[in-house]
Amino acid sequence: MKKIIKNGKIVTAADTYQADILIEDGKIKAIGNDLSDVYAEVIDATGQYVFPGGIDPHTHMDMSFGGTTTKDNFETGTIAAAHGGTTTIIDFCLTEKGNTLKSALDKWHEKSNERSVIDYGFHLQIVEASENVLKEIPSVIEEEGVTSFKVFMAYKNVFQADDETLFQTLATARDNGGLVMVHAENGDVIEHLTKEALKQGNTDPIYHALTRPPELEGEATGRAAKLTALADAQLYVVHVTCKEAVDQIADARSKGFRVFGETCPQYLVLDQSYMEKENFEGAKYVWSPPLRDKSNQDVLWNALKSGQLQTIGSDHCSFDFIGQKDLGKDDFTKIPNGGPFVEDRFSVLFSEGVKKGRISLNQFVDMISTQAAKLFGLFPQKGTIAPGSDADIVLFDPDAERYISAETHHMAVDYNALEGMKVTGEPVSVLSRGEYVIKDKQFVGKPGMGNFLKRSTFNKAIQKESVVTK
Repeated sequence: MKKIIKNGKIVTAADTYQADILIEDGKIKAIGNDLSDVYAEVIDATGQYVFPGGIDPHTHMDMSFGGTTTKDNFETGTIAAAHGGTTTIIDFCLTEKGNTLKSALDKWHEKSNERSVIDYGFHLQIVEASENVLKEIPSVIEEEGVTSFKVFMAYKNVFQADDETLFQTLATARDNGGLVMVHAENGDVIEHLTKEALKQGNTDPIYHALTRPPELEGEATGRAAKLTALADAQLYVVHVTCKEAVDQIADARSKGFRVFGETCPQYLVLDQSYMEKENFEGAKYVWSPPLRDKSNQDVLWNALKSGQLQTIGSDHCSFDFIGQKDLGKDDFTKIPNGGPFVEDRFSVLFSEGVKKGRISLNQFVDMISTQAAKLFGLFPQKGTIAPGSDADIVLFDPDAERYISAETHHMAVDYNALEGMKVTGEPVSVLSRGEYVIKDKQFVGKPGMGNFLKRSTFNKAIQKESVVTK
């Protein structure tokens, strides 16, 4: 059914203005004043911001890790995402040595098909740079529309790839329009520090942070950036947490290298002290990279404001406190890494960023939606409000106040890492391709209404303006 959104304030990464939006056949048909259509449902957005739907470029739904599986699958996780104002996720597809990339994608399609309530895409892990894998990457890009590839520099003997694999992936991506992503921590040194901690009987959750110091994130980030420069490729550093990593990204970008960075809401509002909570409560805050000293929060906010970091991902990877996190009660290395953030990413950035004057309203839209669309081959189909774009729209009350709690969230997990945090600003209604997923804060969508997105290749022209050159 056609819809007209009236009386709202449209906000994109570039503009803020009052206008009506006509939606037809899942697309934005027209934007203007006093639009009318006798066959259209009229949506009154008085007092609300009209944002493009959020794009979360970093989720882990239905993923096995540490002997267990994340609580949120593609149904529960995307319902929670939609409640939080996100209309597109890009999930990480894990691969196995010796198996084809296509077989891994088939497995992820099985997990997501007929389950997701919003649109979605995949990133693809590269764990080895075998001849067969490198030959398969171009066809995955062209035929599957999967145009981003993740290399882990950590989790030794599990996910970690060597530098040769990273460099060869960068070179192959350069030639085929792929974007390489890295989890940047020095896994070899972390492995050594972890063994030493356990030898000394240090098993509490805080040692997860103490064995993964920020220097190791900075070193790996710098190494990856230098290999990217050598390959003349493009790099996206996921979940940046600290000054050491920000400095390396800023240095690379100042030299004109195509290096981009993401941080997450947890690193903007939580700090390492949470991992010291008594009665094993610190395990709720175990993920990688770990939370850092509070001083890094200002560094991350400033990097977002200045454009050295471009996006906000949730790194949603939800495990119950009871029955999953407590697998590591006597050994911090057995605590499943991850936290539940897909639902609160949008509101936390608005409340802590816009409302507190750390970023502008247009920067908020850029970070929460537009930059991810540009980097991952979805712009202008996604990430903006413009004629011809998908009608992914969030009607947002900027003055609503609420307290984040596991009692009221829609994620399938038994705790919320942001429990008790007061936020200002809340999605009221959320449309995906012109259809309600959330209406007046109630879920009205259905599993399977989300589409898999075949994405375009990395566009250097779109991103050129985002790289700082001397």
